[in-house]
Amino acid sequence: QVQLVESGGGLVQAGGSLRLSCVASTRTFSSYGMGWFRQAPGKEREYVTAIDWSGGITQYSDSVKGRFTISRDNGKNMVYLQMNSLKPEDTAVYYCAARAGGTTPDRRRWDYWGKGTLVTVSS
Repeated sequence: QVQLVESGGGLVQAGGSLRLSCVASTRTFSSYGMGWFRQAPGKEREYVTAIDWSGGITQYSDSVKGRFTISRDNGKNMVYLQMNSLKPEDTAVYYCAARAGGTTPDRRRWDYWGKGTLVTVSS
């Protein structure tokens, strides 16, 4: 069992930046692909970005490409999401997820989820 806890959400003006963090409680963190998803009010949870076990391969949804950066620190069991040039449409609860093996944009194939952290972008 892997527990994930997100932090770093908050209120920010459009054009601003936020950095989300996620800490994982597992001794085998480096064996998991990690990802971030988000869910806006009234919408389905959507894929944002993912990173492989080594940190060498990252993928992004088209809506955040060039603005968001995912990274990880296997020594600290941490994954981060740096969000720049934020837009009101980025407003959502952001969830950290872990998957044994590789990553996928399909949310149904992820193994563990955090409880989420709210990001609100004002116009």
